[in-house]
Amino acid sequence: MIRLFNRVIAFCFYCLFLITPLVFFADTSELFEFNKMWFTFILAILIAFCWISRMILEKQFRIMRTPLDIPILLFLASQFISTIFSLDSYVSWWGYYSRFNGGMLSLLTYGFLYFSFVSTVEKKYFPRYLIAALVGGIVSALWGLPAHFGYDPTCLIFRGSLDVSCWTLAFQPKVRIFSTLGQPDWLAAYLVALIPLAFYFSISFFQRKKYLISGIFFSSVILFSVDLLFTASKGGFVGFIISMLFLFFCYLWIYRKTFVTVTKKKMHFLFASIFIVTFLFIFFIGQPIPQLNIVTWSGLRDRFVSHTQSITPTRSIATSPSSSGQEIGGTDSGIIRLLVWRGAIDAWQHYPVFGTGVETFAFAYYLYRPAAHNMTSEWDYLYNKAHNEYLNYLTTTGIAGLGTYMTMIGFFLFLATRAMLFRKEQTMEEKFFIASMLAAYISILITNFFGFSVVIVNVFLFLFPAFVFAQTSLLSYAKEGEQKEISGFQWLGVTVSGLIALYLLFVLTTFWNADRSYALGQNFDGVGQYQTAYQQLHNAVAAYPAEPTFQNELALNDAILAENLVTTNATTAAQLAQEGVQTSNNLVMQHPNDVVYWKNRVRILYSLGQLNPIYNQQALVAIQTAAKLAPTDAKIWYNYGILEGQTANIQDAITILIRTTQLKYDYKDAYYALGLYYRQAAVDKNGKVADKAMEQRAVDEMNYILNHFGKDSQALAALKAWNGSK
Repeated sequence: MIRLFNRVIAFCFYCLFLITPLVFFADTSELFEFNKMWFTFILAILIAFCWISRMILEKQFRIMRTPLDIPILLFLASQFISTIFSLDSYVSWWGYYSRFNGGMLSLLTYGFLYFSFVSTVEKKYFPRYLIAALVGGIVSALWGLPAHFGYDPTCLIFRGSLDVSCWTLAFQPKVRIFSTLGQPDWLAAYLVALIPLAFYFSISFFQRKKYLISGIFFSSVILFSVDLLFTASKGGFVGFIISMLFLFFCYLWIYRKTFVTVTKKKMHFLFASIFIVTFLFIFFIGQPIPQLNIVTWSGLRDRFVSHTQSITPTRSIATSPSSSGQEIGGTDSGIIRLLVWRGAIDAWQHYPVFGTGVETFAFAYYLYRPAAHNMTSEWDYLYNKAHNEYLNYLTTTGIAGLGTYMTMIGFFLFLATRAMLFRKEQTMEEKFFIASMLAAYISILITNFFGFSVVIVNVFLFLFPAFVFAQTSLLSYAKEGEQKEISGFQWLGVTVSGLIALYLLFVLTTFWNADRSYALGQNFDGVGQYQTAYQQLHNAVAAYPAEPTFQNELALNDAILAENLVTTNATTAAQLAQEGVQTSNNLVMQHPNDVVYWKNRVRILYSLGQLNPIYNQQALVAIQTAAKLAPTDAKIWYNYGILEGQTANIQDAITILIRTTQLKYDYKDAYYALGLYYRQAAVDKNGKVADKAMEQRAVDEMNYILNHFGKDSQALAALKAWNGSK
């Protein structure tokens, strides 16, 4: 029985490294991360059941002591305290909906996987799990590679056509591949962490004269590097360069005394060959950082062509409209990221110790969002991450969370570096293994600086130290217990553990199926099939009523259906309206700091205003709360002004719309609405102009639109109508 449990545990860890990055599903609300997180939860439950059952049968409680025990436990404790004092404890526990990675439950899972891994896996088997991780990486890289050329296997599964038609124009793998990870930067972070490991195994198997296997890993380094370039990820490329330079200098230091020996020359030649071939691919394919184009083939070619043209007097260079250097297609991502980081720091300064709560960045950022964000191309995007893992921890879990997180990282780096540099009993190959693991770990730290972690990257972050500790003999393995005659109490313990595991699996399965119903209902809502969506959303809420995201979508669906049925079936419309409002009431009562639910509440109440005017006043109260939760969100303030005007509070509407134009000075709709309300304030009940100053302001607003936004039919029509009414 103990042997069976050991095999199940081993199988689960193989699946964790090999299959997790490959998991995705078409019918869920989020195709990639959501399913990877659920798969990890399931594996953790199975591992926990087998590990606990094994200890029951062995009659001993055995958890391996490691150097990272205290740092990891301190980090998890800081996250738990932050969850308790969170702006939204439910979100902090589960994580932000659809991803869930980063929530308290996921962090506990990663911590548990670390302790269970070091306590159940024998040292001699550790390399197999890294090889499993590399095999998973090879499959993922091969899966994503043809998408760059317009042949995505994912679309073949989803739609039966080997092309890229299943993706939107804003999400094109021909521009930036994402394979089974779901986003180019996530794929880049994953591949960069694997490249040093493939490097090590290629050298290692070459030394053992297993040249075919060595060649496979050699090829995988090239494959991973090419896929990395096709992601066009700047953060991933920076992580790649730094980790490779680190590995290069570590290799030189470790093998410094062998460069004159004949026996190591072939190995050194292989090492140099991997580097040279990899960087040749970079040279000819190109890389995502424009400032480094000078060291690529295309950059040298363009510079040579430009230089040739500049010294040829018989030819002239035509200047295109875009040659001014102004970026086309949106605000530079670096500018947006700096604004998000500024808002993250402002939020932390108001919640310095334990932050706003694990995974509550979406709430924290909108409270302290810089007004300058309104002037970017992503001014109306919802940011639920700081796009910097460290700032994200600082904002959401305070100095306690970031401090313990950095302590966990720093202590491992210290121990691993010391072992690589100063442990005399380590062989050169063992030291190179540690260097490879450190390079992989450092790459994660760098890509996390430019983005945020995903499921497989967090698995690596927590479990990679275990491989180093095993190699450096920092783990002391106790002798495995022997199974003797099993008593009734032992069988009872195993049975109870099994029942708990089954219950947890049932909860996860129920939640996952509820999400499928929610995703289907949300899609039907998106194409206007509200009655079809209604049943699916009801199924989702009935299956898992604790999830507020399901309730939020159902409440909006109720309101739209009520609005559509008001003239044909007033009774049903009234029932739907009551259900929608009650659901919304419960949502904002249980989650008062979630600006998304308040914004949706405004939409709900505004839609129901034609059924009962009392909803208009409730909508006004809701938009006022939303404005407090997002004081610099120009769209909220615009809607706030419109609602004030529609409830006959013209002066308040004018004041609010003026603030809206101050928040976003290129907001044409706000200027137009302001002009209309100036006009309403200018005329009397008979439609005659009673306040010429207000009339002039109305005209000025419409002229401002024409002068700054070009010919606008609405503004022209308004000026024409006003001129005729005098």
